[in-house]
This record gives sequence, structure tokens and C-alpha cells, in this order.
Amino acid sequence: MQILNQKNCVLCAIPAKQDLCEPCYNHLPQLPLNHCPICLWPVPTAEICGACLIKPPAFTRTIAALRYTFPVDAMIHALKYQTDLAIAPILANFFITRFKATEKRIPDVIIPMPLHPIRLRERGFNQAMEISRYISKHMRIVLLPDSCQRIKHTPPQTGLAWKDRQKNIRKAFSCSINLSGKHVALIDDVMTTGATLNELAKILRKQGAAEISNWVIARTLPEINQIGSHRL
Repeated sequence: MQILNQKNCVLCAIPAKQDLCEPCYNHLPQLPLNHCPICLWPVPTAEICGACLIKPPAFTRTIAALRYTFPVDAMIHALKYQTDLAIAPILANFFITRFKATEKRIPDVIIPMPLHPIRLRERGFNQAMEISRYISKHMRIVLLPDSCQRIKHTPPQTGLAWKDRQKNIRKAFSCSINLSGKHVALIDDVMTTGATLNELAKILRKQGAAEISNWVIARTLPEINQIGSHRL
């Protein structure tokens, strides 16, 4: 007898009740238990890390669903570069599950990380927007899709040192909406150094945002034996 609505796990392809089978879901790469609440960098005491104390970023906190390593990196790559839009709600659900398990405070609005028009034409869609739409709908939070623009077309941040990333992304965004007193959730797929998120957060602060939470699917972190100093 054929089972109706039978799914296959998107990672291992075995029959599954959900998008991922239970073994694959249980082995997704998790963040370290103790980490900086602002940038998620691993710290032994789960307190604010030295870098965020010395130079506080414009954002208030960061919440990530998972760590950016296999297979999460492959799923995000499939969404961004292989136009596998079916991956977007799966990634969004990873975040929603994490948020509901650990957080209570709901932001006022969601702003997706904007793409420059040239990059948007090349890709055909904005992955942050696709993820944001799903989260907005299922968490019933107002989505502001066109409130911010990327006005500077920059080379990809991948492979750049943190200082070069900051310089590369400087003055890349504009925002026209009044955010006075608002708690904003800024959504992106991956946080690496945080330079891009921080640059947009600076603009949101100028527009009056009182609180800015980074909501990302995955946070890039080094292996445990490689953890040292870092900068945003």
C-alpha cells in the first residue's frame, strides 16, 4: 500500500515524516553551549566576549539556529547558488524551532538583509527575503521587505580578513523608514565576522531602532582548538 504524503529526507533521501529524518536532524551541527550573547563567539562562561566589550557592535544580540558546517553549509549553498527555493522554509523552521526553545521576546518588525540590485538580478531572488517571508508568516511578525536598500555593489565578503570586510561593506546600505523605539530582527542566512550585519545595524540605529537582534540560520565558528581572539 502506498503511503500518502510520504517524504524523503532532504539529506539522506530515506523515507521520513518530516523534511529531515530523525537521525539527520539529531546530528545537525549545534552551537557551543557557552557563547557570547551578542556575537555567539564561544566563551567559557557564556558572558560577553572581549571583542564585544572593547568595541560593542550596533546590534544587541545574535540568535542562530545552527553552526555553519556540513550539512548546513551545503543546504544554504543549494538555496543560494542552485536556486533550490524549497530549502528556504526548511532553514526557516530550523530557526523557529531554536527561537521557541530559548527565547521569549518577540521583535516588532523583521528586516531581511538586502541584496544590491545587480546581485539580485544575477541570482534572481534574495535568500534572506525567502527565509524572512516564512518566519514572518509563521511567527506573525511584521515584515518590512523594502525598508532598506543595498546601495553599494561590493565584492563578496568570503575570503576577506575582518578589516577588509569592514572596509568593503562601509556605506553599503540606506534605510528610509522610521524605526523609533522599535525592536528589529535583522535576518540573514549566515553570520561570519558580523561585519555586514553590523554595518546595516548602524543604519537602523540612525533610524531610531532601540534594539536589534540578528536572526541567522547559521554562525561560522572555528574548530575548538582554533578559537582565539576575533573582531567584528
